[in-house]
Amino acid sequence: MAFDIEMIKSVYSKVVERVDAAREITGKPLTLAEKILYSHLWDGNPTKAFERGKDYVDFAPDRIALQDATAQMALLQFMQAGKSKVAVPTTTHCDHLIQAKNGATMDLQSALNTSNEVFNFLESVSNKYGLGFWKPGAGIIHQVVLENYAFPGGMMIGTDSHTVNAGGLGMVAIGVGGADAVDVMAGMAWELKFPKLIGVKLTGKLSGWTAPKDVILKVAGIVSAKGGTGAIVEYFGEGATAMSCTGKGTICNMGAEIGATTSTFGYDKSMERYLRATDRSDVADEANKVKDYLTGDAEVYANPENYFDQVIEIDLSELSPLLNGPFTPDLSTKAGADMTEKATKNDWPLKVEWGLIGSCTNSSYEDLSRAASIAQQAIDKGLKIKSELGINPGSEKVRYTAERDGILSVFEKLDAKIFTNACGPCIGQWARYSDPANAPKNSIIHSFNRNFAKRADGNPNTHAFVASPEMVAAVAIAGRLDFNPMTDKLINENGEEVMLDEPTGWELPPKGFEVKDDGYLAPEENGSHVKIAVKEDSERLQLLTPFTPLGNDLYGVKLLIKAFGKCTTDHISMAGPWLRFRGHLDNISNNCLIGAVNAFNMKTNFVKSQIDGEYDAVPKTARAYKAAGIKTIVVGDHNYGEGSSREHAAMEPRHLGVAAVLVKSFARIHETNLKKQGMLGLTFANESDYDLIQEDDTFNFVDLNAFAPGKPLTLEVVHADGSKDIIVTNHTYNQGQIDWYNEGSALNLIKKENAA
Repeated sequence: MAFDIEMIKSVYSKVVERVDAAREITGKPLTLAEKILYSHLWDGNPTKAFERGKDYVDFAPDRIALQDATAQMALLQFMQAGKSKVAVPTTTHCDHLIQAKNGATMDLQSALNTSNEVFNFLESVSNKYGLGFWKPGAGIIHQVVLENYAFPGGMMIGTDSHTVNAGGLGMVAIGVGGADAVDVMAGMAWELKFPKLIGVKLTGKLSGWTAPKDVILKVAGIVSAKGGTGAIVEYFGEGATAMSCTGKGTICNMGAEIGATTSTFGYDKSMERYLRATDRSDVADEANKVKDYLTGDAEVYANPENYFDQVIEIDLSELSPLLNGPFTPDLSTKAGADMTEKATKNDWPLKVEWGLIGSCTNSSYEDLSRAASIAQQAIDKGLKIKSELGINPGSEKVRYTAERDGILSVFEKLDAKIFTNACGPCIGQWARYSDPANAPKNSIIHSFNRNFAKRADGNPNTHAFVASPEMVAAVAIAGRLDFNPMTDKLINENGEEVMLDEPTGWELPPKGFEVKDDGYLAPEENGSHVKIAVKEDSERLQLLTPFTPLGNDLYGVKLLIKAFGKCTTDHISMAGPWLRFRGHLDNISNNCLIGAVNAFNMKTNFVKSQIDGEYDAVPKTARAYKAAGIKTIVVGDHNYGEGSSREHAAMEPRHLGVAAVLVKSFARIHETNLKKQGMLGLTFANESDYDLIQEDDTFNFVDLNAFAPGKPLTLEVVHADGSKDIIVTNHTYNQGQIDWYNEGSALNLIKKENAA
């Protein structure tokens, strides 16, 4: 039986009336995304049609998911909100703080030894405030959510950008910062700009070496890392319905890498099969009663160009296996000759040192079974694997079932390391090197979603390529980045030429899923007696002090850093070894912007202080400005804040005295996070004004006292020689968000309203 079945029944009881009302108001058939959005309005039944990409709308999500790295800060904030219990079903998942090194058993014990203070904190807060708790080793948040909580037609938010994985089961699931989650946990509306819509029509059918992963790798190559910003991507067509539920999840998961608000698929038979296989026949039965309301209208899919802002069509029958990378998830290359040419031209190492299978993107039973079919061929055909191989199962349910069915033993026969059911190398939790900063140039291939520099192992010289699990297995066996299993032969231990056959696998385990201990702890009905202890001298946890309002008198603001090129949340607040400080704002602020490239010297973590003219680390320089009572500004390029939903990338600059971030364009989640923390997130009205910014500049916000929706803000930029430039900046603040700024943060406003 499903968790929260009464909540799900309640959603379905309202969907018909609300969707019918939305059709009447908009005067047209509806996409699935629109059906879910209009049926989850905070005010109930829709009364107006919203303009895509313009109107801010209040929504009522059905549930929330938190992962342990971001849950710390989210729950520290919720503790200040003045509530005794979360208002909607919420879960905490311990999957980020487990480092991959020796294998599952030793690595899990090591995590318990080093992070038990954090795990105990999260468990006690969850118990006190009514959150379900998934213990370390239970699985990766998004796989666990897909198996237990996701349901067609639902809306959820989560404090991880890959929350969008639940779109594989027909949800609108959106990654947010912890402050957004706190709003909903506190019983308030969740605000989102009504998204634009991108339709992806999938014709034909996947076969041979192609996999669902290749679909999103292809889409990423088409639309780029920011092309989906502000939009929901909806997949449909015969190719979509023929795909497994977990395959759909893979596509939705990596939709975060094109900046999409979320991605989703309409309810179909594959979703029903998955629900029943994961002991949720009750959900499937309820969904079947309203199934026409859990997918896009037939007219929409017949004539998509009339209903979507952009339409992409992909013939799956013509799709080839792709490898995306390095250093960006949207650089697509076909397997084989195309990779040989591109790698040679760009000096990418062709030798592959590691193949990694798993992560929240590709760690299902189907993924492991298809990759294992390739591994079994290596054994049967006398091939010796040329690369090292690592496996991260998605959940204890998947791991236990895969072990029972002999899948994991196949990998072990190739000397693969079976890591914990956790994120591991995908988020930089991989003890590959003792000194990663000085590690050698090399290539790896993985089935993860991101491949930014230093992402997996901390080595800036690691060229990481993203592919399907079966391609990862094949390339790892061959040991060459440009290996094409469809055409290339390998030499086995007997000196014979052999070829790998096409992968095979199971959509669902033939003998069903099985697990002895799934790692779930239910909260007490009344947790008011639960005590939450945070030691004053803790290095890992720190109770929050509310931010004070920045005010309207921002003059004499100094430039902290002008970031050059790509500046993701990894550059602003690195993960990996810094994950241990995610619950301690002051300590983790020592990684603030240390990965951003200074446009004036092209170095990282080396900026000039206008106090003494000396160059030093970004956090140290920021702390000196703060101690002197001087506010600072960060200037950046396009798609600033791309990547993870981590709000630390906003909270750290705020904590260190940054008042504003001025860029050419923002990634959606990061812009919202800045607003939530009471900062100014601004964009150049004229992008070329970025070039006017000089190293010793001082900024005066001359009309901030007239801060209003739709009204640009003017900056007077004073250069070292006394000359000035006037720069016009745009913003997307509505009145409610301006109120956040005026109060010092969104959380401050929540506390004020709760106290009233």
